[in-house]
Amino acid sequence: MKARFSALDGHSGIAYRRGVSTRIPLLLLPGLLNDARLWHHQVAALAGIAEGRVPDLSLDDSMAAIAARVLAAAPERFALAGLSMGGYVCFEIMRQAPERVLRLALFDTSARAEAPEQERRRRGLMSLTRGSAPDRFRGVTPRLMPQILHPDHLDEGGGGELGQLVTDMAMAVGREGFLRQQTAILGRPDSRPGLGDIRVPVLVAVGEADAMTPPFLSEEIAAGIPGAALHRVPRSGHLPPLENPPVVNALMRDWLLG
Repeated sequence: MKARFSALDGHSGIAYRRGVSTRIPLLLLPGLLNDARLWHHQVAALAGIAEGRVPDLSLDDSMAAIAARVLAAAPERFALAGLSMGGYVCFEIMRQAPERVLRLALFDTSARAEAPEQERRRRGLMSLTRGSAPDRFRGVTPRLMPQILHPDHLDEGGGGELGQLVTDMAMAVGREGFLRQQTAILGRPDSRPGLGDIRVPVLVAVGEADAMTPPFLSEEIAAGIPGAALHRVPRSGHLPPLENPPVVNALMRDWLLG
């Protein structure tokens, strides 16, 4: 089983070199309907100290299978970062192979299982998606952008440059990838009981205006992990790596070198 990665040069394939590297292997896991572009600022900014690789998380429909695919193609040991759904996969990797993770960064995510009301909404959206023609899939509409991005990044139509990027990523993941990801999210376990067992350096960060995974969920994670550092990212909603790259780059540099 091989995961698809986006390499530092933007091409697909196994993203790491077979030779010896002094840089830290860094896996960057994107969120629902995101691809490697979510992390492109960090891959570039941290290239001097870390070899960034972004797996494709749209190929399987369970957290266990997604994590197993990522681990099968990953180096022996690595630093691990994930945003939103990527954070759920991080927790699953910590269950499957904690000894391989050097340090952990969790952005705009939750350790909780799906709540009943969230599950109803998600299943309804999946039903609508299945019932529509594949060529009508739009992934993210302008109406949803205020839930995803900080107001500073929205234009009058609810999109803006970042909004277009979010839409483009969703279209790249596609209808079937979206349905697989949603199925995996629905089946995720509650990760809170295992937070206290995490013993690597942990960065927890969240956009100050995140409406999708509100800051209290990141506060809960940080409170449950011994020694975890919590940061709120200004001028950011649900996607700080795109909304405020300088702050996220600095946080991750300190985390990698700490």
